[in-house]
Parts: sequence; structure tokens; C-alpha cells
Amino acid sequence: MRLGGRLSGAIEVLTDIETRRRPVADALKDWGLSHRFAGSGDRAAIGNIVYDALRMKLSHAYLMDDDSPNALGHAVLLRQWGLTPETLAAEFDGDRFAPEPLGAEKLAAFRARNLDAAAPHVQGDIPEWIQPAFETNFAADWLAEAKALAGRPTLDLRANTLKADREKVLKALERNGAVASAIARQGIRIPAGEGASRLPNVTADLAFQKGWFEVQDEGSQIVADLVVPREGEQVLDFCAGGGGKTLAMAAAMHNKGQVHAYDTDRKRLAPIIERLKRAGTRNVQVHEDLSSLAPLKDRFDRVLVDAPCTGTGTWRRRPDTKWRLTEKNLEERLAQQREALANASVFVRPGGFLFYVTCSILPQENEAQVHAFCQDHPGFEILPATEIWSALFGKDKPQPRSRDGKTVTLTPATTDTDGFFFCAMARKP
Repeated sequence: MRLGGRLSGAIEVLTDIETRRRPVADALKDWGLSHRFAGSGDRAAIGNIVYDALRMKLSHAYLMDDDSPNALGHAVLLRQWGLTPETLAAEFDGDRFAPEPLGAEKLAAFRARNLDAAAPHVQGDIPEWIQPAFETNFAADWLAEAKALAGRPTLDLRANTLKADREKVLKALERNGAVASAIARQGIRIPAGEGASRLPNVTADLAFQKGWFEVQDEGSQIVADLVVPREGEQVLDFCAGGGGKTLAMAAAMHNKGQVHAYDTDRKRLAPIIERLKRAGTRNVQVHEDLSSLAPLKDRFDRVLVDAPCTGTGTWRRRPDTKWRLTEKNLEERLAQQREALANASVFVRPGGFLFYVTCSILPQENEAQVHAFCQDHPGFEILPATEIWSALFGKDKPQPRSRDGKTVTLTPATTDTDGFFFCAMARKP
């Protein structure tokens, strides 16, 4: 397919997402199934246009004076992919699959408008109602943080030290441009591409099939590292999901001790079984029912609560969720977080540790939750997370945000990772 056909495909997908309010991954999959003639390169290019358009939806619409899928798709090519109106016109000439050209008034708006004149939330490409939370969390840096969440994410991997060290994995993935991550001790990074370029399908690589590495954002690896699980300990991953942090902690414990993985959503938990087999992990027990954990109350050395959240820290990877998020969604997540913390805390032994993590950067889901929890549960106290960070990663690497040294927040702008919040609490003996 030529660029015109690819842009038309992206416009179709954007229209589907807008009219049916569908997740972007579902819309792209359905488009591919109904256009089987499109090659992998075509599908990758179309996906890039769609994701780029959604990440910068508000600023694209402002500059084009139009928020239609056609305008957003053109804005991607003109703003992010480095094409000019003239090169686009030449590219689309004679291409019967090319979309309807932009009108003269839209091109005039694009040439004349200055984004600095737009409302701040438009410049940052975030919903307007979220702006106060960003200002609370990041003060004068909030706009830079918002803009960083509109960039393309890298592909991050974790070397599975049960089967291969990081150098071995780096060598296996050398042809893909893999480099060691800046912070995570077993992290590997493949830089994000530009334009129509596509990231490699690393899960098809023989090294992946052998269990040498897992796909996991560096931020997710870092917060799992900050739990500092030790050989021989009893650890509970209370909201385990697909098991990324469970696998990371089990490997850090060298298959010694026990990691118990539990999640209320059995569908989310299901992939963990195959992942554990591939990774060669032998010290994990999977629980689908909370009642099976009841005999283990007051028994765990470390309990990790990777709480359900709005996912604002993952907007680079899931930009469609940015525009579907509502205040009602946030209230629902806050209630779920309070419940998860309260339910998980009963499993911490006296003198043990409770860790609270989200992939959100909203203070309501983070600092407010842990301070409220400790107020309601005086047997727990917050530990200085910045000291844990320094002991583990040192001070010569990118540093997370922290207002008081007690909790830390990772962001694309500061740590070049997805957004994550981390808090460590100790149960008094």
C-alpha cells in the first residue's frame, strides 16, 4: 500500500474508535481482519498513525481547526512524520486509495495557528478535568509531564535471570538495536521508531520462546525491584494480573522461598500459568480464590498491592483510555484501591512490609490513599522510599519525583518510563 491507502486505513480505524467508543487494539484488529491484503508493514504504519493521532488528539485538532479523523490523520503526517502539504499532495497524486484532501481552510489554519495560544490542557493533550490533579502533583512542571505522556513509548524487556543474564539477551537481540536500560537492573530497551517504522515482534524470537526474557515496561520492573524480595521469604502479589511483577520477584529470589499470586479477575490472571512455565519459575503458587489465602493471614514477609487504577501513567501505550476516562471511573478506582489495601494488609506479618503501587500519576490514587490507609490502620507506617531507591539504584541514574522522600513517582519526563507510584509501609511488630 502507498501512504495514501495507509492514511485512509487509519482514518477508518479512528472513525470506528470515535463512533463505537472501542479500544484501539480491537479496532485495529478488526480492520486487519477485514483487509487481509494489507501486509504487516501496512498494518504497522496504520497503527502508528492511529496511536500518534490519539496521543496528541487535542493539539492536532486545535492546529487543524478540526477534530475529524481525516484532520487528525493528516496532522500526524504533517506534525510528527515530517511531511509538508506539498510532499503529501505529490505522494497522493494518482493514488485512488488516498483520502479526501484537506481543504484550503484547514491547511491555512495549520500554517497560521500557534499552539502556545491554546488552552493549557490542549497543549498538554489531557482532558481538561484532569489538569488540576496534574498541577497538584507536578506544580510548575505539570505541562512538561503531560506532554511527555503524549510521546511514543519504547519496547522494554526484562532479562529472566533464571535462564539467561542480561548480556546474553542483549547479544541475542543485538540486531534489533537492544541496549541496557538506564535504571532497571535487568532491563533491556529497544528504542521507539519514527514515522511508519515498526518495533520488532520479539515474542516470535527463539530467545523469548526459551524463556530468556519477558516483555515488561522498565517502570514496572523498577517497582518490582523496590519490593526487594529476598531468598527464602514468603511474598504475596495481591493484584497479580498477568504476572509480570510476580515473575520478576520470583527471579530475584532465585526460585527460593514462595511467591503467591492472587487476583480477583481470573481472566487477567490466566496468562500467568504459561508465563511461569516458559520462565522456569518453580516458587510461585497461583490463587484464584481469596479463601485459599485465608490460612496465611499474618504470615507474609512482603505483600505487594499493585492496585487497580486509572492507568494514567500508561497513556503513551494506551492513549485511547485517556479520552474515555471519567470522574466516575476515578471514583470507582479509588474505592477498589481502598478495598484492596485493606484486604491485603491482613496478610502482612508483624514486622513485615506492605507495598502499594499504581500505574497512575494522579495524587488521589497515590499519596492520598496511603496516608488515609495509615491513618485508618495505625499499625502501619510509611518508610522513606527515596532511601530504598538510592540503596538499590544509586544516585547517578535518573531520579523519580518525590515531594517528601516517603513515596516516589516515576514518569516519562523524569525516569523515561511509564508512570508509576510506589510506597513502602512497615507493619509494627
